[in-house]
Amino acid sequence: MRRLPLHPGARGLADDCAVLEIGGETLVITHDAMIEGRHWLSGQDVADVAWKLVATNLSDLAAKGAEPIGVLVGHSLGHDDVQFLAGLHDALAHYGTGLLGGDTVSGDGPRTLGLTAIGRATHTPVPSRAGAQIGDALYVTGTLGAAMLGYEALRDGTDAETTAYIRPLARLPEGQALAGMVSAMMDISDGLLLDAFRMAEASEVSLAIDSKSVPVAAPDRVLDCLKWGDDYELLFALPADIAPPTPATRIGHVEARGYAPLFIDGEPVTNPQGLGYVHQQA
Repeated sequence: MRRLPLHPGARGLADDCAVLEIGGETLVITHDAMIEGRHWLSGQDVADVAWKLVATNLSDLAAKGAEPIGVLVGHSLGHDDVQFLAGLHDALAHYGTGLLGGDTVSGDGPRTLGLTAIGRATHTPVPSRAGAQIGDALYVTGTLGAAMLGYEALRDGTDAETTAYIRPLARLPEGQALAGMVSAMMDISDGLLLDAFRMAEASEVSLAIDSKSVPVAAPDRVLDCLKWGDDYELLFALPADIAPPTPATRIGHVEARGYAPLFIDGEPVTNPQGLGYVHQQA
């Protein structure tokens, strides 16, 4: 797709959002899709699926410090549309944003849903994956791995907590508070290690992470927590002499680009393969 004619706001398709300057406003736009059986379990309550569809897209806006304006939904019709609408209502009401429109379709095959979220930048320049500076401190919000445990509980039918997986929260207030201070920021959707690798590549630096410093939901499965993804927490680089204005944990620092984009406990990581979730190519 990068060979296609790109709008300047596409940021070279190297970021999670497009950024459009229109008059005195800066709009932030993102689109994500979800497929049954890959992004949610068959038979899962579609009210929760609708919530997650909204939250995952708004998480991209959060990483840009944007305020949501509205969403457009692409919906595959099914027998449980009433439940889907109930979950969609819950999510939109929770985040104080509205439906702008969209489309409905019906057909055979795995059910596919899509959502476009439009936001207004609260600070310019809008943060990106690029920009991390040598000497910056590296932080994450929240705890990683809770979604992994929720997925396993849902899959296995246990009574363990599933909320982090079925109804994640977009870190919109945190992103807005950080937008004017960070050097680089992105949300953690595909796993901390893979997303940190991507930030390092975009910023042309090396990120050094101390795995023992990362807050995880399963201390006996640290590596799984760092790779699994679906957490939708924020990963950001901040000048070392500035304290974050929102609760966050320092997990490492930014170094001059060395042998590898990523160092975990001092060990170089030169290849992103196996670091997290990667969409399969046909």
